[in-house]
Amino acid sequence: MDSIELIGKRAKAASKKTAVLTTVERNNALRSVGDALIKHSDEIIKANQIDIENARANGMKPALLDRLSLNGERIKSMVEGLLQVADLEDPIGEITHMKKRPNGLMIGYQKVPLGVVAIIYESRPNVTVDAFSLTFKSGNAVILRGGSDCINSNIMLVDIIRDSLKSMGLDEDSIILITDTDRKYVNELMKLNEYVDVIIPRGGAGLIKNVVNNSTVPVIETGTGNCHVYVDESADLDMAVNIVYNAKTQRIGVCNACESLVVHRAIADKFIPMVVDKLKEKNVEVRGDSFSMDIDRRIVPATEEDWGTEYLDYIISLKTVENIDEAIEHINRYNTGHSEAIVTKDYDNSRKFTQQIDAAAVYVNASTRFTDGFEFGFGAEIGISTQKIHARGPMGLDALTTGKYVILGDGQVRK
Repeated sequence: MDSIELIGKRAKAASKKTAVLTTVERNNALRSVGDALIKHSDEIIKANQIDIENARANGMKPALLDRLSLNGERIKSMVEGLLQVADLEDPIGEITHMKKRPNGLMIGYQKVPLGVVAIIYESRPNVTVDAFSLTFKSGNAVILRGGSDCINSNIMLVDIIRDSLKSMGLDEDSIILITDTDRKYVNELMKLNEYVDVIIPRGGAGLIKNVVNNSTVPVIETGTGNCHVYVDESADLDMAVNIVYNAKTQRIGVCNACESLVVHRAIADKFIPMVVDKLKEKNVEVRGDSFSMDIDRRIVPATEEDWGTEYLDYIISLKTVENIDEAIEHINRYNTGHSEAIVTKDYDNSRKFTQQIDAAAVYVNASTRFTDGFEFGFGAEIGISTQKIHARGPMGLDALTTGKYVILGDGQVRK
């Protein structure tokens, strides 16, 4: 493997070429990559199986194994997202807010690529394809550093993408994978200000904290997901059960899964046994407060730590509250700014919840599982930002652009 500095130089050079490709050239390249990924599905699955076997031998949890796993349907889904990105409107080059000044100057703002985007992520090989599709479509180059758990999958995916780009006469260094999983290369990458324009960490709290605290390259912070569903006094209880069950169990190892349930005490006697019955179909352990435990003996005691925990497992916390204000206070205290939901028939309460909850995505009568670039119509996502500067929520093409002012004159000089 080349040194990190040389990888940075190669990516910087490639980013200048990618930035000036036409929309048609970028879209055709993405479609070609999609065809290549489908064509080589068997090879991708074979490489992924090596990662799965190694992960099982190392005792990886079922939720993380699920995130790591690829099959024919998941590869098709990745390609579908890539093709959807190709079909999106090209953000690069658009000039907005063009205004004429009194001196005759025309001043506008043009969207341009960020340049070189570095992404540090864990056991999610689908991120490899999502990251490429979005960075390439937005005219950037990308440096990827995946986790050791998915190294064989990532090498295969990146080799296929690079070969496809090369076959079209394009610079394959538009995507570069750091193939050595030694953590020292992460530390070097985080200091590569001369060549890398932004770093996006995707993974657990430890990874994100390390990058945010130690990077000298600007960071777009993606967040862990302690997501809540609040079941209000007026909720349709059958709807609430279905939403909680989906948000908790549809995929447990993802950041938009529900980890915390909040229930209004006025409907707790009826609702709690209903939702516990449903969750027990997947053997979900419910950790609750004393009020909920008095209602259902299957609930085990929750600790203070449980209210703020992203389990990524078949575990959920349950807090009962007297009113919506207490629910909002509890959620805002323990959430991670990701995705929060209310189930209610009360318009005023839904409005209060959406106004006062501090999170990137706030739902009324729907599962938190929809916080996803594909579901939001972005084709894919580069991550889900829980910060408030530059980007927030699922990050699509616009989040991978910056801007410059374009000024048109006819000889003006400043007096």
